[in-house]
Formats: sequence, structure tokens, C-alpha cells
Amino acid sequence: MKYSKITAALIAGSMAFGMSAKADILDVHMNIPKDLTFLADSAKLMDETLRKMSGGASGFTLYGAGELVPAGEILENVSSGAIPAGWSFLGQWGGQVPVAQIGATPFGAGPEALAAWLHVGGGLEIVQRGFDPLNIKVMACHVTNPEPGGWFNKEINSIEDFNGLKMRMAGVGARVLNEFGASAQYLPASEIYLALERGRIDATEFSLPIIDKDLGFNQIAKYYYYPGWHQPGSADILMINMDVWNGMSEQEQAMYEAACQVSLQWTLAYAPAAQTPQIEEFEAGGTIVKTFPDEVLAELRTATERVLDAEAEKDPLYGEAYRSMKDFVASSGRWTSLQTLPAE
Repeated sequence: MKYSKITAALIAGSMAFGMSAKADILDVHMNIPKDLTFLADSAKLMDETLRKMSGGASGFTLYGAGELVPAGEILENVSSGAIPAGWSFLGQWGGQVPVAQIGATPFGAGPEALAAWLHVGGGLEIVQRGFDPLNIKVMACHVTNPEPGGWFNKEINSIEDFNGLKMRMAGVGARVLNEFGASAQYLPASEIYLALERGRIDATEFSLPIIDKDLGFNQIAKYYYYPGWHQPGSADILMINMDVWNGMSEQEQAMYEAACQVSLQWTLAYAPAAQTPQIEEFEAGGTIVKTFPDEVLAELRTATERVLDAEAEKDPLYGEAYRSMKDFVASSGRWTSLQTLPAE
């Protein structure tokens, strides 16, 4: 892993208050392979930070998807205490915890705004209320930059081209595509390649180019579409059984909070510059990079507002989170506009 000098300084600066801690090494079960670029690296960085702050007394033992617990069963196992902790995409749990859908909002907050809303704008407190009945402590320690719109084996020239399309997509974006006749559904990372190769799905999205490369989508899909309207920013979370969390000392909990912030900062800093070289590598290998037509994006935006408004009416806590995030992003609107420099 390549960490920035800023991250190294944060780790060193945090060590002062953590040297005498006595925390156990926490078993953390991930919803992704533990060697997956970037997504797993942030969990590894948090582990490294905890160990440095605690003199080796605290940290993670990471288990990849399916090693001990299936990726789709992490939530219930953390809730029951069968496992102490899990690491996953927040939006994965939207079916069981509706407010978790805020983990990625189509046409919503970008990575910096999402991170700020979660940690400064009260967003994480709202999300936590959704997990309280499950006896789970939630920490937002990873925010992914905008994802591509997906890998396709046909061109998308109009909104009608989604009709009948079988696509892997996570979160609210799947329901938006289904408004146009698609069959979009979630699949864990380990199942996507085979499903696409064997024709069980026609298209997929997953994550950033540097991550998609590891999963080999460029080998079996021709077109790589942008922008990632469905996930302009997305949050991954550390879930800790609340009894385990409450069993930690205040010092131990403070170490976890600090290490989480180190990991979060690294995800925001590392991702942007790493993507362009990877996109160019895809193109050199024959991938055709395209952008969705403006008319398609306009139709998707209209459908997104309809779907999100319906979700907000259905679940009051999700509605509170959605309105809070929109208001938080809008609050910086004039500032952002005034500070925008003209293009060259």
C-alpha cells in the first residue's frame, strides 16, 4: 500500500495518547476479498494505525468474504455477537436497515461532501440510530470517489437501451434502472465475473478503475461508461457489536475513532490520481470509454428524484438522512460557486 506523508504524520501524531492501551485484536469480517486493491487497503491501514498507536495491543485480524462468514450475512452475525465486527459497503444493508441506503445516493453528495456530512453534518448520528436496534456500532472509515457508470457489452444511446438489461448494481441505483425495464440487482464481488462471463448478467458496475482491473471486467466487457451517476460518493463502514464496543475503555474507543479518521483521509487523498493511468491502460487493451448521453442522464435524474422521494416517505429515518444530506450539501452551494475558477 502507498500512504501519503500526511497519513504518516497523522499516525505518528496519534500515537502519543494510545501507547498504554490494552485492547484485543478484533476479528473483522469483510464483504470483499481481503487482497482487493484500495477497498481492502483502507481496512489494513486502520489496522496498522491501531497497532502503532497501541504498541501492538490493538488491531484487526481481517477475514475476506466467505472465509468464515458469507458476505451477505455479516450484518446479522455482528448483530448477534457471533462475530465481533464486519467491514462492508454501507448501502449493502439497505434492505434490512433502510437508512443505510444513504451510503450511496444517485446524483447525490460527492466524496468530500459525503465524508463531511457524515462526520461534521450529523449524518453518522442519524445512520447510527438505524443500527441501534441491531446492537451495532457504526464507524464510517472509507469513502470511495465517484465510480464509473459501468461495464457494458452494448452501447447505451437512449434510455430505452436499459429495457431488458440484466445488470449488477448495488443500492438505490438498481431501483432507478428497474424503472426503465432493467433487471438490476446486487451481487457480491466474488460472483460478478462469472455471472458476466456466463451471461447471467449483461453489464456490471462495481468500483473504481483500479479495483475493476483486479476483478477483470475489462476482459469480458467492451464499453466502459461514465459518469457514475449512481454512486458519486459511497461509504464503507466498520460495524462493531455494541457489547464489544461498550466493553472498550474510553481510551480504546478514542484510538478507534482516530484510526478511522486516518483511513478515511487516505481514501479521499489516494483515489483521484490513480484512476487516469488505469483508464488509459484499459483503452490500450481495447476498452472503449464512453459517456452516457445527456438525455439519458436527465431521464435517470428525474427517475432518481421519484425513487428517493418515495423511499423518504416510506421510511422516516431514511427521509431524515436524505433531507439532512441535501441541506448540508446545499449549504455550501454559494461558497462553492463563488470559489469556482474559470476553465482554461
